[in-house]
Amino acid sequence: QVQLVESGGGSVQAGGSLRLSCAASGYTASIKCMGWFRQAPGKEREGVARIGIRSGSTYHADSVKGRFAISQDNAKNMVYLQMNSLKTEDTAMYYCAADLFCPTGSWRYRGQGTQVTVSS
Repeated sequence: QVQLVESGGGSVQAGGSLRLSCAASGYTASIKCMGWFRQAPGKEREGVARIGIRSGSTYHADSVKGRFAISQDNAKNMVYLQMNSLKTEDTAMYYCAADLFCPTGSWRYRGQGTQVTVSS
């Protein structure tokens, strides 16, 4: 089992920045992929970014490309999402996720989520 705990969410004005952190614990050696997805009320879940744990290769959704950046610190079992130039449409609950495969069509593990609210 793998446990994921997010932190770093909050409220910010449009144009501002936030950095989300995700701490992984448990059987982390099995994890090949970690990422972030978000869900806003009334909207479908959206994959935001992912990173291959061993390769370091990254993927960012078009909606966040150039503004968000996923990174990892393998020594600390941490994954981060740096979010810059935030827009009101970025408002959502952000979830950290992990899987045994990369890329993955569905995340095996997910955290409880951290709220990001961007105001105009």
